[in-house]
Amino acid sequence: MGWDKCGRYYTRSRRVNGHVVREYIGGGRAGELVAQLDAIERDKRETERACAKIAQERVKTLDVLLAELNEQADLLIQAALLAAGFHQHKRGEWRKKRGEHESGTSTG
Repeated sequence: MGWDKCGRYYTRSRRVNGHVVREYIGGGRAGELVAQLDAIERDKRETERACAKIAQERVKTLDVLLAELNEQADLLIQAALLAAGFHQHKRGEWRKKRGEHESGTSTG
């Protein structure tokens, strides 16, 4: 996008079916107005891109924090299950150890 080499008229480049097409806008006041509008649109896109990047960085930070929380929760659950007499079978499901019954009085 921009003025031609001599600065007499303004053109705009855009893609049509994968090809770059230059669109003649005009010179003088009309060219200046369209150039200003294009500059505003360009600034708007840059601002939106910057906001999206900031949001993405925030999500990445939250993702790291949630991963740490998840690891801590897993450790806490493992400790509770081990204390309750369970073991992890082949790194899979948690099972109660054989031969261990809960202590208590039986009525009979």
